[in-house]
Amino acid sequence: PGDELRGLVCVGELALDGRLRPMTGVVVAALGASRAGHTRLVVPRANVAEAELVPGVQVLGVSCLSEIVAHLRGEAWQPPDAAEPEPSVAAAPTAGLLAPDAAIPDLADVRGQAAARHALEVAAAGGHHMAFLGPPGVGKTMLAERLAGLLPSLDQQAALEVTAIHSVAGRLPANSGVITRPPFEAPHHTATFVAMVGGGGAVPRVGLVSLAHLGVLFLDEAPEFAGRVLDALRQPLESGRVHIARAGYSLSFPARFQLVMAANPCPCGHAASGAACRCTPAVRSRYVQRLSGPLLDRVDIRIELSAPSRADMLVDTPENTAAVTPRVHAARARAAARLAGTPWRVNAEVPGPVLRRQWPLPAAASAALGRALDRGVLSARGTDRVLRLAWTLSDLAGLAEPGAPQVYAALGLRDSAGAWAA
Repeated sequence: PGDELRGLVCVGELALDGRLRPMTGVVVAALGASRAGHTRLVVPRANVAEAELVPGVQVLGVSCLSEIVAHLRGEAWQPPDAAEPEPSVAAAPTAGLLAPDAAIPDLADVRGQAAARHALEVAAAGGHHMAFLGPPGVGKTMLAERLAGLLPSLDQQAALEVTAIHSVAGRLPANSGVITRPPFEAPHHTATFVAMVGGGGAVPRVGLVSLAHLGVLFLDEAPEFAGRVLDALRQPLESGRVHIARAGYSLSFPARFQLVMAANPCPCGHAASGAACRCTPAVRSRYVQRLSGPLLDRVDIRIELSAPSRADMLVDTPENTAAVTPRVHAARARAAARLAGTPWRVNAEVPGPVLRRQWPLPAAASAALGRALDRGVLSARGTDRVLRLAWTLSDLAGLAEPGAPQVYAALGLRDSAGAWAA
C-alpha cells in the first residue's frame, strides 16, 4: 500500500537471498532520516539498538525483505523453517572509547610534575593543544592519558555526533549506547597518512583525527611519525574539519580534537636526563625539528619536563581528577557565557582578530604581550595563542579579564624562549 511508504526509510544491506545484513553508519542514516522529516526507519534487526539512539524516530528491525512486505501489508509473518541464523555485527575494535564503567586514569598518579599538571588543567579548561618534551619516564604519557578525564561529558548533540562517526567507522560496540565521554585516540607512530586523516580506496574510511572528534588525539614519540602525517594535522587543527579529495569522491569529516604530542629530546632519549647520551648536538636539533615550525606554532602549550628528584616524589601530593574537574568545568562555563551567541565553545577556538576586537586586553596586559612580540619570541600566530591562554587562565582564576600576570603565565606555558621555541 502506497500510504504505508510515506515517511518510511529503509536502510540495510540486502543479500541475494532476500535477507537483510547489518551495516555500519546506521546512526548517520537515522539522523539523516530525522532531519529530512521522516519518522519511521526500517533497519536490519542487528542494528535496532544503534538506530534507536536517535530520538524521534520509530525503528523497526527486520530480518528479510519478505518480513518488511508483510509488515507493510499488515500481515502476520512466519520465519521459514530451518532458517539460517541472522548475521551479527562483527566485533569492532573499541580502542579510544571508554565504557561507562571504565576507570578513568587519575591525575593523582602523576607525582613530581606539579607544573605539568597545572598545564594539563589549563589545556582542559580552554581546549588548548599541548606538547611535552622530556626524557623517558618523566610522565609524558601518563599526563596525556589523563586529559580526557578532565574534560566535561558530551552534551546530547555532541554525543550523537561522536557516536555517528564511530558508527560509520564500524567501531561502535553492540548495545553500547550513546558515547557520552570524549574519545581518546593514541595511534602508534607507524600510522599511515590514510589511517590518520581518512580516505583510501573506493570505500573511504574514517581517519583517526575524526575518531578523536571532540576528544583527544595523543601522538607519543611524535618526531617518529612521518613528516607527511604530521603536516596533515595542520588543516584540522585550524578548521576543525578534514577535507579528502580523491578521483571518485570528495568528502569532509569533522575533526575538532585536542592534540597532545610527546617527544624525547633526542633519538636515544637521554639528552636531558643526565645519563650517557651519544647523540651530537646536530642530531638532537634535527630530531626535534622533525616537528615543523608551522605545526608547533599551532600548539598553545609547550612544556619541557625534567626527571623529578627524590624529594619531589616524596613531598608532592597531587590533587586527584575529581578535585581538578570542578575548576575545569567552572572555567568552561565562564568561557561559554562570554562566547554565547558565537560559533565557538572554548577559548582555543576563537580566532585571534575576533578576540582582540571583541574582548581587548587592558593596557597593562596588552603592554606585556607587546614586549614579547617586540623581542621576537612570538610569531603573529603565537601572539594569538598566548592571548587565548591568558583568557583561559583568567577564567580559571575567576577574573573578568586577563591581567599582566595571566599574560606572563601564558608566555611561560608556551615556552616561547625555551626548547620548544618556534
